[in-house]
Amino acid sequence: MAASLDIEGVQDEVSVQALAQRTSSVLERLRDAARSARADDRREPTFQIGKAAELVGRTPAAIREAEKDGRLPPPPRTENNRRVGYTLAQLNDMRGLFGTRPWRAPEDPCSIIAVQNFKGGVGKSTLSVHLAQYLAIRGYRVALIDCDSQASATTLFGYVPDLDLSEDDTLYPFLRHDGMDSLDYALRKTHFDGLELIPANLRLFQSEYEIAARMARGQGSLIDRMAQGIASISDRFDVIVLDPPPALGAISLSVLRAANALVVPVPPTVMDFSSTAAFLAMLDETIETLAERDMAPSLQFLRFVASKVDENKSMQKELINLMRSLFGHAIVRTPLKDSAEIDNATARLMTVYELDGPVTSSSVRNRCLTYLDGVNSEIEIDIRSMWPSHLARLRKEGVV
Repeated sequence: MAASLDIEGVQDEVSVQALAQRTSSVLERLRDAARSARADDRREPTFQIGKAAELVGRTPAAIREAEKDGRLPPPPRTENNRRVGYTLAQLNDMRGLFGTRPWRAPEDPCSIIAVQNFKGGVGKSTLSVHLAQYLAIRGYRVALIDCDSQASATTLFGYVPDLDLSEDDTLYPFLRHDGMDSLDYALRKTHFDGLELIPANLRLFQSEYEIAARMARGQGSLIDRMAQGIASISDRFDVIVLDPPPALGAISLSVLRAANALVVPVPPTVMDFSSTAAFLAMLDETIETLAERDMAPSLQFLRFVASKVDENKSMQKELINLMRSLFGHAIVRTPLKDSAEIDNATARLMTVYELDGPVTSSSVRNRCLTYLDGVNSEIEIDIRSMWPSHLARLRKEGVV
């Protein structure tokens, strides 16, 4: 007999199964109603020539000249002969022509960034996806690996995880079967040129138990499984962003072992700060334990991001000041403020970077983009500082 819930105000007995089906049906309608919600319907963001020139590192005149002499294809136009915005793929073609691709040199290490904290609701997936998309817009080759069975990052790319994806589309087969030697099977193109995704769904949760059980039987090499998978694809990317579960379980340990950089989102509330303190204490113990087995991660940088900040709350200001005094240069200077633009974008299963225009108002959108770009640009500098081929340039620019 199906389990039932005693819900105040509801006369009939309602089964968990029925509730699950109802909520799934409503969620599916919301997804289908959202503009460009499904992955197959997504299209790349577009950029007007001024913004395109800024991103490519050349002037609008240089782009027009290259179009005029045939080095670049002529831009698409509307029926009224107005220019249509350039796609990200077209921007990357321009970068190839002008020699302004920001790629790392082959001898530079791939930057593998885990966006991690213990507590859910800290903005981990929101930060992961916006960071990955920002880097793709800047011209880097990026992979985002969703390691969390809740699949929030996957959903923001337009997938209905447990309808559009099977377990074979996720990390699950690779983590489960020692015989597989590459993650290439799970990579899929996204509507952002240069950005690929390994999605997740609820089935990935099962691998937590399987990996933990196998590790308990002494198969400790499984903690290296994520690192092995990333090594199999890393030559194709400049940056790999990992979005692990909000707990230090088997998958998160494997993510930590694979990462060479860590970004920790921390909303400035007492509960979230306390959770982060617990996360850091357990992280320290875990790294020490791994070090005893010569398995400690080698983190090139550790950064904290004040996320979901409400500038109208005085207590949050006090906590941000406390975090800055405690974390010093490790905290990103720009806070990621709570914004109706992010809320409205995620309600459409999208991100701020792919919306055609403001959902709220131009001023709210511009302010939101300022914060997002500020956070992501600081992390971009950390990434480039890992690469010897970029370090001299950064020093010359006075950035580091």
